[in-house]
Amino acid sequence: MAALSFLRPGLEPFPGYRLTHCLGSGGFGEVWAAQAGGRGVRALKFLPCDSGLSAAREIRSLQAIHQLEHPNLIRMEHIWCYQTCVVVAMELAEGSLWDLAESYHANLGSPVVPEHACLLFCEAADALDYLNARNHWINGRCVAIQHCDVKPANLLLINDSIRLADFGLATLMATELEARQRAGTLDYAAPEMFQGHVSNHSDQYALAVSYCLIRGGRLPFPDSPRSFDARYVRPRPDLSMLTMAERTLIVRALDPVPQNRWPNCKSLFDRISRLFCETVDPRTGKSKSGLRRVSKAIS
Repeated sequence: MAALSFLRPGLEPFPGYRLTHCLGSGGFGEVWAAQAGGRGVRALKFLPCDSGLSAAREIRSLQAIHQLEHPNLIRMEHIWCYQTCVVVAMELAEGSLWDLAESYHANLGSPVVPEHACLLFCEAADALDYLNARNHWINGRCVAIQHCDVKPANLLLINDSIRLADFGLATLMATELEARQRAGTLDYAAPEMFQGHVSNHSDQYALAVSYCLIRGGRLPFPDSPRSFDARYVRPRPDLSMLTMAERTLIVRALDPVPQNRWPNCKSLFDRISRLFCETVDPRTGKSKSGLRRVSKAIS
């Protein structure tokens, strides 16, 4: 990426962080590993911004998350501007949910087994419900937060546990439906986002699409456009990659009307967990089995 050609091993973009090697790049920018002195290795995410206003908007979104604490949110140490980028220093993940799915396919020739998928998606649901609840006091008002870019690549794995990451598009919600710029990953975007809105159930929709991909190996909508088009209408989802019992639950999360979806993400994944997990903690909806060893076994 030409705009980030200034990044190189040995560069110290902030005191105490020295770049070692690039971990990955894409439309979002680049992620580098960095030595953080006696604190070990951290991940530095460089997000190019086309203007000062864009950088300020990114930083406001990230700082809103930075002050929150939840075991399934990625921990961010510092957020700052460096040249043309917003930079986020955060804990280093072992991979993403997308990487786990690829590992299953490569080693077992199958999608992620349902028990393991349920365990991880219950954790993702916990993180999203924490964000989505309207009880965060930010900038003098009580708001909910919609992540607005939930997808397997943004669900990271650390010690076999989910960490929700990448909050650059996060939206503060004072009402059930807010106008916002059309942005995000098209394959996972809820119908209302094509109309320039985000609802208090938009993240649930994206998490349900992610579940289809991780459990069934493909997306429920094969025809997502290449850009946000207000004329686009999501077709009826093809859920044939799932069992019939799963379909009856996931289809509600993919309802085009936000109010018709599940009350929250936990309601959905508690129900799915009961389909596959013999022993489920009634307080959390999480399996009590030893499936946390699976991801290491197939890596």
